[in-house]
Amino acid sequence: MTDPVQARPKRRVPYWDNAKWLAMVLVVVGHTIQPLALESDVALVPYLVIYAFHMPFFGVISGYFTTDKPGAKQYGRVIGDLIVPYVIFETIWSVIESLVTGTPSFNPVTPSWTLWFLLALAGFRVVLPVLARLRWPLLWTVLLAIVIGYFDDVDQTFSMMRAIQMLPFFVLGWELRRRDVMRLWFERRSVLVPRIAAVAAFVIVAAVAALLPDLWRELSIRHWLFLDRAYAEVPELGDGGVAWYYGTVRLAIMVVTTALIAAALALVPRRTTVFTAWGAATMTIYLLHTFVLYWPRESGWLRDHADQWWSLPLAIVAGVLITVALSTRPVRAATRWIVEPNVRWLLRRRDKDDGAPRTGATPTQPPPTARARSGATVTDGDGGR
Repeated sequence: MTDPVQARPKRRVPYWDNAKWLAMVLVVVGHTIQPLALESDVALVPYLVIYAFHMPFFGVISGYFTTDKPGAKQYGRVIGDLIVPYVIFETIWSVIESLVTGTPSFNPVTPSWTLWFLLALAGFRVVLPVLARLRWPLLWTVLLAIVIGYFDDVDQTFSMMRAIQMLPFFVLGWELRRRDVMRLWFERRSVLVPRIAAVAAFVIVAAVAALLPDLWRELSIRHWLFLDRAYAEVPELGDGGVAWYYGTVRLAIMVVTTALIAAALALVPRRTTVFTAWGAATMTIYLLHTFVLYWPRESGWLRDHADQWWSLPLAIVAGVLITVALSTRPVRAATRWIVEPNVRWLLRRRDKDDGAPRTGATPTQPPPTARARSGATVTDGDGGR
C-alpha cells in the first residue's frame, strides 16, 4: 500500500512532495494549537488561517493524483490504501475511548477525529469516474456542497456532510491535472511577483482574523471551517432558523479557501529541499500524530496555559517537530505494518474470464472485414496489433 496522495508517475516531482509535507505540517500544527484558540485571541489568528484551507489544500493535492479511469487495480487501491487502514485505526481509537471513558464504544460509521478524511478519499475515488462523465463536474460539486447545508438530516454517518463539502476541492485538483494547469507554473521562470501576492493573501486573511476575533467567535466561524454541519446546526444560527443566504456564506468561504490554496501552491518550493523526501510519509504522519496529541489536548493542559505568552510558540514548534519526527525512516519502518498493511490476502485475483460477457449476454461478432484483415485475430479492439 502507498500513501493516499502519492504521485503515480515513475519519476517523483519534488514540488508535490514538498506540497504534501507542508500540508501535513499545517494539519499537525492546526491540531496542536486548536485548544489554545478556544481561549486565546492571539492563537485564534493562525488557527483560523490554517483551518480556512489546510484540509481542502490536501484535498486538491489528492485529487491531482487520482485517475478517473475505473478498474480493478484502482478499486483495489481504495481498499488497501484507505478502507483497511480506516478499519484498523477506528478500532484502535474505539479501544482507547473505551478505556478512557470506561464504556465500551465501537461505532465504525462515525469516524474518530481525523479518520473522516480516509473515508472521504475512498468515496471520492469511487465517484470520480462518474463525475468525469458530466459536463462541468466542478460546478456541480460546488452547487452540491452549497445546497447540502440546507438539509439537516445529512448527518455525520460516514462523514457524509464533511465529504460532500470537501468534494469540490478534490475535483479541483483533478481538473488541474486534467487541464495541465500546473505546467504553466512549472515552466514559469520568475516566481517573485506571484509569491509576493501569495504572502499578501495570507497577510490579509490573518489581519481580518485578528481585527474581529469577537465576531468570529460569535458567528462560530470554526464550525463553518470544519465543513461538518448543516447550516441549522451551526451554533448562533440554528436557533433563528436557516436563512436563504447561508449558501452564499458557504460560497464566500469557498472562494477564500481557494485563494489561499492558490497562494499556498505558489509558495511551495519547486526544487528539492531538506523535507522533500518526507513528502512520502504523509499517511504515517496523518494517522499517528493524533496519538501524540491525544493527552495534551484531552487533559486540558494546553487550554490551562492558553494565557501564557509561550504557549502558542511552543505549540507551533511542537507541531513542526512532531511532523518531522513522524517523517523519519525509523518511524515509518516501525509502523509500516499497521499504516500500510499488506492486504493481498484480502483481494481476489482477477480471473481470466473477468472480461467475458455477463450471463445472458450475447457475444458480438466482429465484422467479417475485421476478422479477415491480414489474417489477424481481433482482440480488445486493437486489430491484433
